[in-house]
Amino acid sequence: MTVISSRSSGAIEEIFGRPKALIGMIHCPPFPGAPRYRGASLDEICDACLRDADRLVENGMHGLIVENHGDIPFSKPEDIGPETAAFLAVVSRRIRDRFDVPLGINVLANAPIPAFAAAAASGASFIRVNQWANAYVANEGFMEGRAAEAMRYRSALRAEHIKVFADSHVKHGAHAITADRTIVELTRDLAFFDADCVIATGQRTGNSATTDEITEIASATQLPLLVGSGVSEDNVVEILGLTNGVIVASSLKEDGVWWNPVEAARVKSFVSRASEGL
Repeated sequence: MTVISSRSSGAIEEIFGRPKALIGMIHCPPFPGAPRYRGASLDEICDACLRDADRLVENGMHGLIVENHGDIPFSKPEDIGPETAAFLAVVSRRIRDRFDVPLGINVLANAPIPAFAAAAASGASFIRVNQWANAYVANEGFMEGRAAEAMRYRSALRAEHIKVFADSHVKHGAHAITADRTIVELTRDLAFFDADCVIATGQRTGNSATTDEITEIASATQLPLLVGSGVSEDNVVEILGLTNGVIVASSLKEDGVWWNPVEAARVKSFVSRASEGL
């Protein structure tokens, strides 16, 4: 394993107060307006998210990302209604009020403007964006990077303190549109468009980026680097040797399935193992 020792901790240090961070995912149940919503009250939705947040934070995770993962099938950014940002902001604020850890927002699919709105309203520190620059073909169809309009919106909110964590060569899609450009070039574009951190992913939820892919992305930028998919007890120490942190979801859920509740024992065991790489 090659340890990348010269990497800047940048926004990770600023947000988390440490050079490497363990970030857990809060997968929200379906919000009103989503196809799978079945009438749960706002309090019921919040209770489910607070339960997962409690199990993550109390067992040692350093921060959280709140995501509208229950809103399957995901809409393209221009089709996301204001209700999504509104409900996500309320849920995130309740989490923020109860737990003193940094909070991030991800609005699926690839919707940084609603994410900035929810982050500003809830006091979140960063947003995650799956396609910040360039374009690819996602499950939802053609997906363009939205950095220009999103950064102008952030300026309009006077929310420059909210950082951008951007995926490089994002999962769940085809990259034939940019096949004539290397991952190195695509990663450099994230910094050029003012992202604050870069995230490496595998091919789909629960699938980790390979060591080769992590190293290739790392070679292209001095921005802090995270792995955002497929992290488990088995690979976390190696990944932390190459990066500034991990975003973890499925491996911390009951039976390792993303739509199940977070399991406290899994979180405790994961954090214990991860501490060897921090």
